[in-house]
Amino acid sequence: MDPTSMEEGLDLMLKVISSVVLAGFLGLLFRSYNDVLLKPKKLRLKLEKQGIRGPSPSFLYGNIHEIKRIQLQAQKDVKAAISHDWFPNLFPFLDKWINEYGSVFLYSTGNLQLLCTTDMEMVKEIGLHKSLSLGKPTYLTKDRGPLLGQGILSSSGLIWAHQRKIIAPHLFPDKVKGMVNLLVDATISMLKSWESRVEVEGGISEIVVDDDLRSLSADIISRACFGSDYSRGEEIFSKLKALQLAMTKANIGIPGMRYLPTKNNREIWKLEKEVDTLILNVVIVDNCKNMYFAGYETTATTASWTLMLLSAYPDWQARVRAELLQTCKGGLPDANALRNMKTLTMVIQETLRLYPPATFVIRQALEDIDFKGIRIPKDMNIQIPIPSLQQSLQLWGPDAHEFNPERFCNGIVEACKVPQAYMPFGIGTRICAGQHFAMAELKVVLSLLLSKFCFSLSPAYLHSPAFRLVIQPQNGVRLYVKRV
Repeated sequence: MDPTSMEEGLDLMLKVISSVVLAGFLGLLFRSYNDVLLKPKKLRLKLEKQGIRGPSPSFLYGNIHEIKRIQLQAQKDVKAAISHDWFPNLFPFLDKWINEYGSVFLYSTGNLQLLCTTDMEMVKEIGLHKSLSLGKPTYLTKDRGPLLGQGILSSSGLIWAHQRKIIAPHLFPDKVKGMVNLLVDATISMLKSWESRVEVEGGISEIVVDDDLRSLSADIISRACFGSDYSRGEEIFSKLKALQLAMTKANIGIPGMRYLPTKNNREIWKLEKEVDTLILNVVIVDNCKNMYFAGYETTATTASWTLMLLSAYPDWQARVRAELLQTCKGGLPDANALRNMKTLTMVIQETLRLYPPATFVIRQALEDIDFKGIRIPKDMNIQIPIPSLQQSLQLWGPDAHEFNPERFCNGIVEACKVPQAYMPFGIGTRICAGQHFAMAELKVVLSLLLSKFCFSLSPAYLHSPAFRLVIQPQNGVRLYVKRV
């Protein structure tokens, strides 16, 4: 080949490469422009044309700056006294916008568009929707991917249906009955530790109970799901806890933010790799992380809140203890005894109403869907703030912000004007698969603790609910513990 032909061939190759690079760059630029600006604007416009309003978003950040400004102002007004009406303090922006725009409104975090609803008719329709056209938001596998991955908590469509089919049967009520002895054995280990501590400290001990309850819950999940004791899962739980804390510091919805090598992102990437490596020695990674997170954190936190409430309301503590003496007859609880713990069940249900472990039900329209005459466009995220509904004065009556387990004496159906407003385990087909196991665990743990110990609030206890993916006591539940 002569030099001229070679030069022409080289020029042609360079032109082709340049064209491909340019086309790729333009494609990426258009996709970014579409994702960041056009798509969010189109989604909002489709709902705005139907009369749905909300605060105006800013470029890239959406309403994040306004949210932070409103939260900062609300923190100045927080009182130290125990109040169960914590939703306006933790989510003052939602409380403000509900009052300003009504029960259905739009807002955004970054380019993530959210249709927030507290309209019970719409909520009921969402709960009754059976098809796979309504799923979990894609940001759960992206922004929350290091914690949740593609597990049952975050997946959608056929992937979720397959995972649910595999996991759910292991958590049905008849299976849970066979795990009661496991729950009892794990709890007795903690009881002995507390008994020794109370004895050494002269008959009464000040204990931050949520620390030990998390360790207990971790032990139970390890034994129930993986056939190992807590010593094998201890490092996994420690890393997951750190990963969860790091994830709460990250803003969701800001384009490209999760890829930037910030200090927090580097910590998330490091912890994600360490957790995945540890779990690979036990079972499938994503569902393992989901079970650890859902079964460990939420149940331990609910047990902590329950003990706090029974300490603050000693008359109910006495009622539960009297029932336990009758149902367990001085022995250890079994499956039959759990069914007869009506008062304890009411107390747990009221705790879950006031302090639900999950703060939001969030769904994404995987295709255009109609709810209550509103056409929800594909890719729009629907958000239901659980605490707002579970403490609604209109739905629960004038004592909605008070601790009153008696409201559940005739079950959930008669506790509220609209029973669907009670959703501590979620709603619809995506309701928590482990709710029966969680209730059994709570009953076993609390019944054994209350049979052995009396609880009262320590003067050092500071009531400070905080949002860290679940609603937790920010400064711990510090109680005085003594033998019955």
